[in-house]
Amino acid sequence: MYAVDIEPSMVAHLTARAKGEGLANMTAVLAGAATTNPPEPVDVVLIVDTFHHIPNRVAYLTALKANLKPGGRVAIVDFRKDAPQGPPVEFRFTPDQLTAELRQAGFEVDASHDFLPQQLFLIYRVK
Repeated sequence: MYAVDIEPSMVAHLTARAKGEGLANMTAVLAGAATTNPPEPVDVVLIVDTFHHIPNRVAYLTALKANLKPGGRVAIVDFRKDAPQGPPVEFRFTPDQLTAELRQAGFEVDASHDFLPQQLFLIYRVK
């Protein structure tokens, strides 16, 4: 498993935490603003509560396809527009907004889950 972040201090924190908890299967990776930089293709990319931080999302997601194994998926968990907490409402997305951006990048909805009370949980696969 790769834990990817663009902040060097977070990568250091994740590395120390994994070591402290004996998680030998987790490697922290420093990402760039335009790429995730995993050392090899992955089965699933999970983006949690940070989608609004990604600049040029369609380009980022298009490039992300190269980091997925065949059949790989992208899962997005992010705050609902009407959630009582989270980032400002203007930084939140509806399912239609997420899906529109991912479609532009060459993805389609694979699954949608409704069990999180304050967050969306959508899974996409390459078209």
